Amino acid sequence: MLRRVAEGVLVHESEFIQSNSVIVQGATGVLLIDPGITVAEMADLANDLRELDQPVVAGFSTHPDWDHVLWHAEFGDAPRYGTARCAASIRDQLSHTDWNDRIAEGLPPEYADEISMELLGLITALRPDAEFVPWDGPRVRVIEHRAHAPGHAALLITERGVLVAGDMLSDILMPFLDLEAATPIDDYLAALQLFDSVADDVDVVVPGHGSVGRGEEVRARIEQDRAYVIAVRDGADSDDPRVGPSAPLEWLPDIHRWQVERLTG
Repeated sequence: MLRRVAEGVLVHESEFIQSNSVIVQGATGVLLIDPGITVAEMADLANDLRELDQPVVAGFSTHPDWDHVLWHAEFGDAPRYGTARCAASIRDQLSHTDWNDRIAEGLPPEYADEISMELLGLITALRPDAEFVPWDGPRVRVIEHRAHAPGHAALLITERGVLVAGDMLSDILMPFLDLEAATPIDDYLAALQLFDSVADDVDVVVPGHGSVGRGEEVRARIEQDRAYVIAVRDGADSDDPRVGPSAPLEWLPDIHRWQVERLTG
């Protein structure tokens, strides 16, 4: 089911960790961002778009994690964009003969049989200096950074005041840092500073997972993520409710402790 969050911007939420697919309506069709997660959900999304008489004219993956590079044949063969680093990262993953098995190991067991990897990761790289997604619709600014995953990008739909944040600014997940990066904490804080720089132009934030945020929630989420990362950096206890006794998902406190050990050990 599609939900309108701004003029010409719709969101489809998956059952899997409240994963959000974003649809931006353009002159001749839609830009489809991070579609997922199960085959049935994507088929339903394709059907919703047919009912709107809105073909997919472009896709975009905010980063190379498996749940953000999925696709369905019914979306067609429109170009699926990502940053140059994102495309290189997923291309490297797919270069291994056993890539399917490697990715399958990370799939949630309860959904593994419902996730198709047939069209996974076929990403067209944007130019490294690309400022906007090349499509016939509202200007969509690419805000590339190094937080969370290689080649991660948020998208700012400038004419609609919507920030599609990828796997950041979630109300249910604390920051997941890229533990393989040389400076994961600095990278994350720098990305949050980029969000700070555009926050005055944002009325709605759509995280990769979780609830849509509006108005004052935009800056509140930036500050909450910043406070978490700084607490990890400084070795301080975090009072973030996403990792406390009332965490939205029972496994988050364990992931938090493991992440802290990796970053500070």
